[in-house]
Amino acid sequence: MSDPQPDVAAGAAPRPRVVFVDGVPMSGLIAAVDEPKAVVVAFHGGSSTAAYFDCPGHPSLSLLRMGADHGFTMVALDRPGYGSSAPYPDAMERPEQRVALVYGAIDKILGANPRGAGLFLVGHSAGCELAVRLAVDDRADQAGVIGLELAGTGVQYDAAMAEIMKSATATGRPTGLREVLWQPAELYPPDVLSGMTNSSTGALYEVGMTKSWPRQDFPALAPHVRVPVQFSAAEHERVWRSDAEALGQIAAMFTSSPRFVTNEQPNTGHNMSLSHNAAAYHSAVLSFAEECVVAQQSTSEAMEAG
Repeated sequence: MSDPQPDVAAGAAPRPRVVFVDGVPMSGLIAAVDEPKAVVVAFHGGSSTAAYFDCPGHPSLSLLRMGADHGFTMVALDRPGYGSSAPYPDAMERPEQRVALVYGAIDKILGANPRGAGLFLVGHSAGCELAVRLAVDDRADQAGVIGLELAGTGVQYDAAMAEIMKSATATGRPTGLREVLWQPAELYPPDVLSGMTNSSTGALYEVGMTKSWPRQDFPALAPHVRVPVQFSAAEHERVWRSDAEALGQIAAMFTSSPRFVTNEQPNTGHNMSLSHNAAAYHSAVLSFAEECVVAQQSTSEAMEAG
C-alpha cells in the first residue's frame, strides 16, 4: 500500500496521514510547506492525540497552522499506543521500539519533501519522554535534530499530583486527575474542557513509563541531549513542581546542551496548547525553533569554511 504525499501549500490546514512502519500503522497530522525553514515534529501527552496541536474548532489555538504560516513544515504524530497504532501493544513495550516506530513514521510521512535545517522536536507532558529519547538516539544526527522544546514535565510531581499518581492504572484515570490537568478552568474554551480532545485511557506501557520518568529516566537521559533546549513551564502548572528550585534542577541536568532556555509562560495551565493563550506559547516555541535554525546554519557554514 503506497502512502500519498502530503499537499504542499504554505499555511495549509493539517491533513491526516497513516503510514506503516514494520507492519504497524502510525497516524498523525501534517501541514507541509514548499521550502521549510525546518520540520517541527510534535508529540502529545497522555490520553490525548495529535489533535492536541490542532484543536478542532479552534484554528487560532493550532500550533500546526501557526507553524505552517511561519514557514515550517509541521507534523504531529499520534504517539505509539495512540491512534492507528493502539491495537499493537506488543510492538511498543520497550522504549527502543517506540523510538524506531517514530523515526520510521517521520521518514515515511516526509518522504522526499524538503526538511530545511532539520527536525525540531516538541514534547508535551508524557510526550516529552519520547522527544528526549529521539534527541539522544543514535539516529538523531542522521535525522538532523536541531533543537528541543519540552513543556508540561519535570522531575518532581506537585504534592497533590503525587498522591493521584499512586492510583494510576492502564485502564482508567485516577480520581482527581482531570481537576489537576484542567485548572484553572477559565484558561480554556468550554468545549475543550468538555473532553473534546481527550480519550479516557492511555497506552499500556505508560503506567511504568510515567513512574520511572521523573526520578530515573529524565535525569539519566537529559545529560546526553546535545542540541539547544527550551523548557516551558505554565504559570498555573499543577502537575509538576515548577518553582525556581525545580526549574534550576532541570536546567542543571542538560550538561551537554549548547544552550538551555527556561520559558515561564504566563496565563497558562498544564495544557498550554489548548488554552486561550495558546498562540502566545506557540509563538515562543516557533521563535526558539527559528533560533535553532539560525544556529544550525551558522554551524554548517563554519564547518564548510573551516
